[in-house]
Amino acid sequence: MSADAVFCELGARTNFSFLEGAAPAEEMVVFAKKAGLAGLGIADRNSVAGVVRAHAKAKVEGYPFQPGARLVFADGTPDILAYPKNRRGWGHLCRLLSAGNLRSKKGDCTLHLADLLEWQEELLLIVMQGEGRPEPESLEVLLGTLKEHAGNRLYLGLAPHYDGFDRHDFAVLAAIARKAGIGLLATNDALYHDPHYRPLADVVTSIREHVPIAGAGFLLQKNAERHLKGPREMARLFSDYPEAIANTRKFFRELAFSLDELSHQYPDENADGETPAESLRRLVAEGAAERYPEGVPEKVMRQIDYELELIHDKKYEPYFLTVHKLVKFARSVNILCQGRGSAANSSVCFCLGITDVDPQKFTLLFDRFLSKDRDEPPDIDVDFEHERREEVIQYIYRTYGKEHAGLTAAVISYRSRSAGREVAKAFGLSEDVQSALVSSIWGWGTSPFTEEQAKGAGLDAADPLTRRVLAYASLLMNFPRHLSQHVGGFVITRDRLDEVVPIMNTAMPDRYMIEWDKDDLDELKILKVDVLALGMLTCLAKGFKLLEAHYGEPITLAEIYQDHRDAVYDMICRADTVGVFQIESRAQMSMLPRLQPREMYDLVIEVAIVRPGPIQGNMVHPYLKRREAQRRGEAVVYPSPELKAVLERTLGVPLFQEQAMQIAITAAGFSPSEADRLRRAMATFKRTGTIHTFERKMVEGMVANDYEREFAERCFNQIKGFGEYGFPESHAASFASLVYASAWLKTYYPDIFCAALLNAQPMGFYAPAQLVRDAREHGVRMLPVDINHSDWDACSKARAPSTRMLSTRATPACGR
Repeated sequence: MSADAVFCELGARTNFSFLEGAAPAEEMVVFAKKAGLAGLGIADRNSVAGVVRAHAKAKVEGYPFQPGARLVFADGTPDILAYPKNRRGWGHLCRLLSAGNLRSKKGDCTLHLADLLEWQEELLLIVMQGEGRPEPESLEVLLGTLKEHAGNRLYLGLAPHYDGFDRHDFAVLAAIARKAGIGLLATNDALYHDPHYRPLADVVTSIREHVPIAGAGFLLQKNAERHLKGPREMARLFSDYPEAIANTRKFFRELAFSLDELSHQYPDENADGETPAESLRRLVAEGAAERYPEGVPEKVMRQIDYELELIHDKKYEPYFLTVHKLVKFARSVNILCQGRGSAANSSVCFCLGITDVDPQKFTLLFDRFLSKDRDEPPDIDVDFEHERREEVIQYIYRTYGKEHAGLTAAVISYRSRSAGREVAKAFGLSEDVQSALVSSIWGWGTSPFTEEQAKGAGLDAADPLTRRVLAYASLLMNFPRHLSQHVGGFVITRDRLDEVVPIMNTAMPDRYMIEWDKDDLDELKILKVDVLALGMLTCLAKGFKLLEAHYGEPITLAEIYQDHRDAVYDMICRADTVGVFQIESRAQMSMLPRLQPREMYDLVIEVAIVRPGPIQGNMVHPYLKRREAQRRGEAVVYPSPELKAVLERTLGVPLFQEQAMQIAITAAGFSPSEADRLRRAMATFKRTGTIHTFERKMVEGMVANDYEREFAERCFNQIKGFGEYGFPESHAASFASLVYASAWLKTYYPDIFCAALLNAQPMGFYAPAQLVRDAREHGVRMLPVDINHSDWDACSKARAPSTRMLSTRATPACGR
């Protein structure tokens, strides 16, 4: 045993070997560094879904890491660990895994030895010995075949089983390796990082095999040895085969690939004879002329030039051209669409027709979308009619092919309810106890189980079995269960997508997805475009068609946006908003008479203010009080002229993420990149748990700039509320436009509005019967279904407020 032993673990699995590995990738990296391993390779079962997380953590820790995969074959071939030597090798590994995925149903990967032989170039391979005793004859044949193709890139793995036969098995394997002329390589074949995680490994085995732990028998691990072990312990275990330890370092040093090499190459979308920059500038100029028919204001031109220069510096022109291409296709086939999110901060997106929010009419922050100080890709979200979005998706596949376009993955993880039920089942608790335990949990969060919840389920909190159930359920939370498809995030590449990341089938035919989620793509700076579905766009599209068919009045969203009328705002102020986009909930209805919206920006605030973030941050009542004071003619007092410029539009109360960023920059001395990290901590729909790390810098920065400490702390506490759910102003502005459009349609054509809502179901807060009742209250006459007269969709039969509508869509007995 050498005190200076150097060992790299190359057989480690994470919890992305679904229900096999029992530890997160990040924890494996941290523990490997602490244990003194010279390097760590992650090789999950037929997948690279977890390697980006390990890569990101290794970069933070400054620790050597290499991505690979454990190839598990369907033809009886022993498991083989495959690691790419270089970028070409990574492409081959992805092609290999993609081949297995695409011949299988979603979630499976069916590999054959022939697949490996086809794609083995530039891959280093480790043949693993399975459970049981070595079989020399078959192993010699396999090694001979592999060596013929892989040569000195092939190794035979030695992994102890700790069953009393390791010395014998190692001797047999060493003899086979000598005969085949290949090297031995040591691994502990780790399933988790810490031996204390062995019981959790038993739990996931029980879940995987659908048997309680008490009846799992030999399916469970024989001992708690399958964890990451330090170099001294591994050298002791392999003292008879020191070359197997030395070869781990040699193997690791031959791996020159890094996931950072996967720089994104967007497809060329420029017109013939033009560079992408020239095509983008031309399209923006044409769009600006349409958006500003009386001439493009000088301020707008300066902003456009600034954005185009930044886009050119980042080489993002093809990305904007691709999104423009998708929007152009949708409109060519009369699919309503509208960009939203941070893209609404961009004048370029506005001029390209991607968004309908003029950034010059709002105080929007372009740096929220794209910044010189942030080395990250932009993110453009485009909503399409939910009934016709599939047409856009299939257009993408027709245009680029599955080899160049794929949906982003979504990692479905264990939450409190699912973790509690599965662990209780693994420990043999009855179904009624399982149900009682999960029913004590509100919502779908990941808060640890408490003794009170156990008592509420009728369990004895002091009982050791109960304590184990609670403890392991808490550990299982956030473990990935499986990969699903993202709601609409697309990755589109010029080079083959299946040489960047493995692709797989989805549950839907003619759809394909990749193995990485949006956070993985952000980490690797790979661009994606979100092709999302919105029910209200379907409703409006159907409403416009009915309006033209029955009233002879064609209209567009753009025309409605320009047609601001008091009658529409009167209806909104009365909270007569059943069916109206975003403001139909009871909470929104109760706010409308108090807020009294009279212009578009009031709707922006209405969309954003009834959210957990502003409520938790104590922003709602201060804003309403100041609005009342403003109506009485009282002036709003601001803490400084600088903050007045930031907060004037919301009467001194920060309601939006962009304002939080501006406050941090203006009052606390944050750099734009620091402000963006603050924004990330407030990320919509996430509880990041990291926003508190900015408190000292922000409060002390504001105090240093002569703001009262009490005011600084109050500001930060308000901003901290965004950790629950803070709304970007650009997002709210995009939604506010649809609020007005749907309210306009309901105000002037309640019959058309109700018919369109019924035809766009399912969507919204209200059942069809409630929508029908509301229409009747607005003077619309409703007729029952008539087999002789009804269409599939509800339709209008008159040109008066007493419109009659007939429909078979909601009749279960009627097929289309």
